[in-house]
Amino acid sequence: MSDVTIIENTDAVTIADWIAARLAVALAKPGQVAISVPGGSTPFPIFEALVRHELAWDRIAVWPGDDRIVPEDHPASNTGKIRAIFEPVGARVTALEENAEPPRFALVWLGMGTDGHIASLFRNTDPRIDDPRKIRRLTPDPLPPEAPFDRVTLTMPALLDSEALMFVIGGAEKRAVFEAARAGENDLPVARLLAAASQPVTCFA
Repeated sequence: MSDVTIIENTDAVTIADWIAARLAVALAKPGQVAISVPGGSTPFPIFEALVRHELAWDRIAVWPGDDRIVPEDHPASNTGKIRAIFEPVGARVTALEENAEPPRFALVWLGMGTDGHIASLFRNTDPRIDDPRKIRRLTPDPLPPEAPFDRVTLTMPALLDSEALMFVIGGAEKRAVFEAARAGENDLPVARLLAAASQPVTCFA
């Protein structure tokens, strides 16, 4: 496992500035730059601060790390909400499809549930580091009551095919789960990812 850097007491603007700095470095090289971002409520104030940065957005592809299998105009769609933020500044948002081939990401930003799931890799799905597929459709068990839908998600190999990993972890309960995973004290999906990671991992807590 690579070293994990914990950055405490940050706000949306500080996190957005950090992401923008990483993107600027990636954009200094020729070609397209791809990032993966989470859904949920936490990222959107950060997204809104991020798109205020003057970057070559037309060279940036944004991939959701996962989504609920609903139409993009459905309130539960991550892709629809992400598209509404990033496409007006010129970025390309790519919806997850099972037959798609994700690129190598400059940055994979992940959230984490109190059960240790990342993207839509819940414990019942037994996510594997050696999964032969980069994208999978699956069903969480139990289905979260706030979003009772099948999911499509990047798999462990797709998440690990990245230059850097990033988490935003809020609250004492999630922090405890993350720290236990970091220490190898459980076999939750987040622990499997951290154990296999060789790239830098930054956690905003």
